[in-house]
Amino acid sequence: MADDLENPAEELPATAGDLAEAYPDVWDAYADLGEAAAEAGPIDDETKRLVKLGMAVAVQSEGAVHSHVRRALEEDISPETLKQVAVLSIPTAGFPQAMAALSWIADITDDDRETTRE
Repeated sequence: MADDLENPAEELPATAGDLAEAYPDVWDAYADLGEAAAEAGPIDDETKRLVKLGMAVAVQSEGAVHSHVRRALEEDISPETLKQVAVLSIPTAGFPQAMAALSWIADITDDDRETTRE
């Protein structure tokens, strides 16, 4: 997957990059755990990314949703597929949480998003 970073301190959001720079052993252990978890079973890369996005939606982590959407787009996963993850969360996570997630996904996928609906 596209989770490997050559220079985490420069490629990550500020707080995570600061942690990677200040505590490289902790960052390396965290990255190794993520890699081991990703390789622990037969799930394909696209499904892994969608599962991770779904978990980010469920815990209402705007930053993680943004991150997984960016990575998904880099991995050629369509915006419509990403938005369906948020829609699928309605019965489990709740309508307001899903609407928040849709807006966070749109932050990244909809460059020309209208501010009002006609």
